Amino acid sequence: MTARSRAPFYVFVFLLIAAGISIATWRHLELGIPWMTGEQRPVWMIEARVDFDALGDAAEVSLHIPEQPPGFRILTEQAASPGYGFSILESPRSRRAEWTKREVSGPQTLYFKAQFVPDEDVTEQTPVRTPRPQAVFWEEPQATAVRELLDQAMERSSSPESMTRELIRLMQPDTRTQNTTLLVSEDNYLQLMVRMLNHAGIAARTADALKLEDARRRQQLVPFLQIYNGERWLTFDPRTGEQGVPESLLLWRQGSESLLDVLGGDNSQVSFSMLRQTVPALQLATLEANQNGLGVLGFYQLPIEEQSMFRMLLLLPLGALIVAFMRIVIGIRTSGTFMPVLIAVAFVQTTLVPGLIAFLSVVAIGLVLRGYLSSLNLLLVSRISALIILVIFITAGLSIIGYQMGFNTGMTVTFFPMVIIAWTIERMSILWEEEGAREVLVQGSGSLFVAICAYLVMSLPLAGHLTFNFPELHLVILGLILLMGQYTGYKLSELRRFTPMKAYD
Repeated sequence: MTARSRAPFYVFVFLLIAAGISIATWRHLELGIPWMTGEQRPVWMIEARVDFDALGDAAEVSLHIPEQPPGFRILTEQAASPGYGFSILESPRSRRAEWTKREVSGPQTLYFKAQFVPDEDVTEQTPVRTPRPQAVFWEEPQATAVRELLDQAMERSSSPESMTRELIRLMQPDTRTQNTTLLVSEDNYLQLMVRMLNHAGIAARTADALKLEDARRRQQLVPFLQIYNGERWLTFDPRTGEQGVPESLLLWRQGSESLLDVLGGDNSQVSFSMLRQTVPALQLATLEANQNGLGVLGFYQLPIEEQSMFRMLLLLPLGALIVAFMRIVIGIRTSGTFMPVLIAVAFVQTTLVPGLIAFLSVVAIGLVLRGYLSSLNLLLVSRISALIILVIFITAGLSIIGYQMGFNTGMTVTFFPMVIIAWTIERMSILWEEEGAREVLVQGSGSLFVAICAYLVMSLPLAGHLTFNFPELHLVILGLILLMGQYTGYKLSELRRFTPMKAYD
């Protein structure tokens, strides 16, 4: 193959490797599948408890629930309300959890639970319609006081955000003047801020948030202030003027929608409990992929039995890469081309030491029996068929002996490929007759060495994790194997032939 004709080959290999890495990176970024094993992700379990006294007639309870709070993704939602009908109502303005029951009386308790996953990529959604400031009317002397306060704040600001911060500062107890004292009371502070900002031409509204603290019960929503700066809603702490939504803050309600409506009951109230949990990142990514329909891109929707099968099969390309490297680059001779891969797969099931002992025992006993079959002058097909049956008897006997001795791994000897082992015994026997015991020892030890190397790689938890959760990485393995197939230089084991030439240097 000339240099020019090799160019399409190298382009093809490059595209294979690039496609594998690109798809794996996309799967990591979009689906959240972790690169490493054992990664944990925090999850907040929030429980809203609704209490009310039913009046003995039909009851309808409606609770505002968040749609997409900034900084969080909703993972699961469920209600615990025996005897009640439950549904989640979606509308352009809000989402509400609704409980209904025909006849109910006495104290009632309803629960709504949701899991929230912190996610920095989730930001405030852009409103479909541009919010407009509401018209506000003031009576004297409040009108004069509002005008003077807004003039002071406007002089010290240059944007809606800075004006909001200045107005909050002017309304604080330590900076209050006669005008603020006239306007502000403990009950109307936040609503007063909203009205004043709307009066100044800045669309403003209230928001209720939960301050997330692990293992807290009976918590209440904390009010916050939001303004629209022409592009998105911004959140401010009305007590400090701090802008933004901290990581420990979950916006439960945004806007003027009521938090809780109860028909057919009174003395209603809602409280919140929260618990911080950690779950495996892979489990979380799998659940999210199944929910959004992207689970078809992996093996997660298959039955557990088939998933276990694919976990083992997807390790084979990794073993094939090791064998190709050992044979092509290192130059280790093995009995059969990919017999070491099959031995390595068996070692993964049996663990190394018991599997090695079982394999050597089966091959050694098989060679002895094969010598007896050779003395019978059987045809090749009959000899191999008889050898397969004998290998089955040998493995069964080893399993029974291992079980009686208390070794559970003896039962996994059956993972060895019977037909392949029979052919290996046949080849070693012929090789012994033609080339001698030394060649049998060289190829046999080479096969075991390569199988052990493949086993050490295939048994790594990271190898199983990457091959199963990022199957597109097998394109990278394919590309590397194709590149090694073009290698025609000296093998590392052949360099010893040139060691005498060092004397002439």
